[in-house]
Amino acid sequence: MSSVSSRFRIAAGRLAGVLSTLLLVGACSGAADRAGAGDGAGTMIIVIPAEPHTLFPPRANGTQDLAVVASVFDRLAEIGPDLSTNGDAGFTPRLATGWRWAPDSLSIAFAIDPRARWHDGVPVRAADVQYTFHVYTAETVASEARSLLGNIDSVSVQDSLTAVFWFKRRTPQQFLDATYPMFILPSHLLAALPDSALVNAPFGRSPVGTGRFRFAKWDAGTRLEIIADTANARGRAKLDRVIWTFVSDFGAATVALFAGEADFFEQIRPENVAQVISTPALRLENNLPLVYGFLGFNVQARRAAAGQPGAPHPVFGDVRVRRALAMAVDRERMVRTTLDSIGMVAFGPAPRVLIPDTSALRPLAYNLAAAKALLDSAGWTDRNGDGIREHDGQTLAFELLVPSSSATRTRLSVLLQAALKEVGADVTLQSLDPAALGPRIDARNFDAYMGGWQVNPGLQGMRQTWMTKGSSNYQGYRNAAFDAAVDGALTSFDAAQSRAFFTKAFQLAIDDAPSIWLYEQRSPVAVNRRIRTAPLRADGWYANLADWSVDPAQRIARDKIGLGGGR
Repeated sequence: MSSVSSRFRIAAGRLAGVLSTLLLVGACSGAADRAGAGDGAGTMIIVIPAEPHTLFPPRANGTQDLAVVASVFDRLAEIGPDLSTNGDAGFTPRLATGWRWAPDSLSIAFAIDPRARWHDGVPVRAADVQYTFHVYTAETVASEARSLLGNIDSVSVQDSLTAVFWFKRRTPQQFLDATYPMFILPSHLLAALPDSALVNAPFGRSPVGTGRFRFAKWDAGTRLEIIADTANARGRAKLDRVIWTFVSDFGAATVALFAGEADFFEQIRPENVAQVISTPALRLENNLPLVYGFLGFNVQARRAAAGQPGAPHPVFGDVRVRRALAMAVDRERMVRTTLDSIGMVAFGPAPRVLIPDTSALRPLAYNLAAAKALLDSAGWTDRNGDGIREHDGQTLAFELLVPSSSATRTRLSVLLQAALKEVGADVTLQSLDPAALGPRIDARNFDAYMGGWQVNPGLQGMRQTWMTKGSSNYQGYRNAAFDAAVDGALTSFDAAQSRAFFTKAFQLAIDDAPSIWLYEQRSPVAVNRRIRTAPLRADGWYANLADWSVDPAQRIARDKIGLGGGR
């Protein structure tokens, strides 16, 4: 684990106090900053340590991709700030000006805004919505959102400005299913291509959307730029442009931030909090993302096909081994060491704020002796005295993939390696950049990996990430009882029944240990004081980016650059 400069370390108690104060001060200053914000202008520069993978919405994944996609494209309707997912309460129009439920609630007709235009000037039509559903559910596109759309039977075109969603059954989250997972795509630009060609088409690096920002350019390895769509039906963005600059690592990102070369950095480390607070040009804003991190075990043999049963992994196919390794990890100590007071131990496959009843759950407690005894009972013993256990000719050894772009997961992986060695497991760490890591995970070509999920509201993402046929169930976790419990929770209109189903599902996931549930993270962001922010939404800080602006009194040279290229 890398050392931390004492100059910037804040003791746990003091950091907790700083963050508590930040909740109050940030709320007050944010309101003051936003007060009277008009149609300003200016440029904001965001520094990130990893380049986006794609801007093709069905395959966009992670903050680097989605921050741009959510600014350039629109959903039919946008979820409210409270992230309520039952029915349509709280949702606001985007590409749809309104919607009408059928009397039996098995269809919803969306009225497309007749003023809406693609950034190339072509009108948005219901056919675009129908095409979007086709692409998101196409096998050859393999969108991670496909698992979230299983209750939608089809989308039809009633007329040029009316798209109708037809559902297989009534559920509390039907409206969410029809809106949240999909950014609407331009059929006039993409429909001529075969589905198999869409993922690697040039559109993914030069997209055309309908958002209040439009794509400007992407210089590979250097920067990506979006600019205000000055003719947008919902009004132009309040910033002229937003630029993402790509740097090699977190250290370089923080250097750029403190040098004044960037206005925003999302992933502030605990040791940098004090420096942000003491830098006059910067401020911290509280951010509570729906994020959790874990060590994911591949419970099937490597390269098992997605959604298909494969042979058990020689190590992780045995639930006793997974449980033992989970009990060998002092998660409280690791999270405290790595994240100080901005970290919390994870309960299971969702952030605790979304888990209906954490008090009813029984986590696997840290117990080194019990972990060793469980491995012994499973037949894993150290026969040759080298400190590594063996069983039927197989050593208790595995490769752990770690994203080089995540300082938190890199630090935790080192601590995990040492902890698991205590029970006779030989863990080899393999650090990979996201471009190399993604294909390994997609192909199920791994033993274990340090994973993290930004979660959708409403827990529907559990279908995607942990259920047997989930498109992002990379670990190959299969448990029919878990699937049934999640399905029951998401389809029940009875709140108490749904809560009971969720409690059962989470306990099954804890007991089966397809992963070691590691951490949740409060993530204060660093923002230049000249930037007026809109409220940061838990499912993505970037959700209201079009309403951010620059304080006119604090504009600098880069704010005076003209837009150019307007239509």
